Amino acid sequence: MIDLYTWSTPNGRKVSIMLEEVGLPYRVHRVDIGKAEQFDPAFVAICPNSKIPAIVDHDGPEAAPYSVFESGAILLYLAWKTGKLFPLPVRRQFDVLQWLMFQMGGVGPMFGQTHHFLRAAPQPVPYGIERYSKETRRLYGVLDRQLSQQTYLAGEYSVADIATYPWVARHDWHKVDLDEFPSVKRWYDELGARPAVIAGMQVPQPT
Repeated sequence: MIDLYTWSTPNGRKVSIMLEEVGLPYRVHRVDIGKAEQFDPAFVAICPNSKIPAIVDHDGPEAAPYSVFESGAILLYLAWKTGKLFPLPVRRQFDVLQWLMFQMGGVGPMFGQTHHFLRAAPQPVPYGIERYSKETRRLYGVLDRQLSQQTYLAGEYSVADIATYPWVARHDWHKVDLDEFPSVKRWYDELGARPAVIAGMQVPQPT
């Protein structure tokens, strides 16, 4: 059994989608970041960085409980554990890793800054809005070019797609019309119809 500590953010939803895709049983623990529950000492003991998501695998390596934090590391751990969504040939593995790192280093941070300056900043900051909105649209262009050449980011459905989808799901938050990026829209609609993605995007259930 896996304990998932999460909240309704793109990073959290990456892991719930992955767990649904690989079919591992898991229990959900809500960590309300709006109430600063990520700084609770019990959670910090699992995740030193005080960021969701985190997991505890009670059937971890060497048959002992094992905790993992950082969403990208969790995706790779679950892929290793199940042998799913991360191809075996080295060349294809690095195809996936490049696009996973693209999400971790580009899509997540830049889309997140756009969300902040458009929705959360206490007053408008034109420089921040322009800077991050421009970079967000550039990254959509990178995704669109890649997805115009193949069905999924790394050729086949993988952890790279799972990592990226929840961020694109907030396209309205950063005022991006997916019709401007038709290959992204095609990919987004296809992934959004997958039962595991539908289920994972609803974790945690609202109270």
